Amino acid sequence: MFLQLIETSDFKRYWLIQIWPDMDEIDVPSHFLCPISMEMMRDPVTVSTGITYDRENIERWLFSCKNNSCPATKQVLSNTELTPNHTLRRLIQAWCTLNASHGIERIPTPKPPIEKVQILKLIDEAKKLPNSQVLIYLRRLRSIAFENERSKRCLEEAGGVEFLASIVENGNNDITVTEAAVEILSSLKTSETHLKNLLNNDGEFLESLTQVLRRGNFQSRAHITLLLKSIFEVADPIHLISLKLEFFEELGHVLDDQISQQASKAALKILMELCPWGRNRIKAVEGGAVPVLIELLIGSSDHRRFCELLLIVLDQLCGCAEGRAELLKHGAGMAIVSKKILRVSHAASDRAVRILSSLCRFSATTRVLHEMLQLGVVSKLCLVLQVDSSLKTKERAREILKLHSRVWKKSSCIPANLLSSYPSS
Repeated sequence: MFLQLIETSDFKRYWLIQIWPDMDEIDVPSHFLCPISMEMMRDPVTVSTGITYDRENIERWLFSCKNNSCPATKQVLSNTELTPNHTLRRLIQAWCTLNASHGIERIPTPKPPIEKVQILKLIDEAKKLPNSQVLIYLRRLRSIAFENERSKRCLEEAGGVEFLASIVENGNNDITVTEAAVEILSSLKTSETHLKNLLNNDGEFLESLTQVLRRGNFQSRAHITLLLKSIFEVADPIHLISLKLEFFEELGHVLDDQISQQASKAALKILMELCPWGRNRIKAVEGGAVPVLIELLIGSSDHRRFCELLLIVLDQLCGCAEGRAELLKHGAGMAIVSKKILRVSHAASDRAVRILSSLCRFSATTRVLHEMLQLGVVSKLCLVLQVDSSLKTKERAREILKLHSRVWKKSSCIPANLLSSYPSS
């Protein structure tokens, strides 16, 4: 169906008119069109199956989307080498020139893609320079990394990850040099093997990143947070249980400073990865995470995914006594958790009720139970039983209400219409 569609002349003409409005009167040779985008090819390259595509489109298909087949034939490619089709490119250029009177612009001759040997030469030259002069080479590597997916892959294969990591680990570098290296590292689609290798150096790389988190600018701290998210997703447990308190403090500052939505989500996902391991929950609590999470919940305006992440991490931290104590110490802790029930999503409601369940099972002093009544938390739990919510959330709310029915059931703080749904002991 796809191949029939792209060969349809009306469909072909529609797409080309979007690029060149005067092309509606021109019969464009079908072999000038990229089978993926149906647009005129600017840099035609041929894959191992013999099919020609525009370089940008096939590189996105292979390297960004991580496919290993030919889009047109569905055959598995024997390799990912892309051979420039100079003959076809010259034909396209000549055709554009002949049709210039119709407003068709001649496509420029593409710049040759960067090769691995060129990057190796750049890195070797940079290694011989004093730290103060490395920045010039880092700017060149940055331009390479941001060219396209192929350039990123070449940079990694040429030892770019190891070179950039060595710059980050060198504590004698100017912060500007380190920040430049971090930006390039975070932009690469680094393989799992290279990501793991970054941690296999007695924690030196992670320690260096923590220092940049402390003294770097907002942009470099955002880059580090995104890089750390990728690293911790593939890290071995031994590296997850040996993190220092200082690291959690700096991660909390990233959240507190609200550098960017992307960085905040990455920081929350890092905490989700780390909290189940060793004493990380306690370290996160001691690093000040709980009040930061509560303040972010207060200002989150019920943004669905962000609220869910905040509640997931807060639920993890309330799995330890220190986390529950910090939540109860915050004046708005219980109130904001209760407020998010039935206002964001089923997943958020479930997490919020889980947090309240932890408080009611392990931290239910007389003061806490009466405060839950006054804040309307108990009424909200009764409401959960009446409205459309997940069975798991209803069951958890019912258990909480049963657990403290002697204190709550006859309270005048619960509206009569909600009290009717209070479960019997």
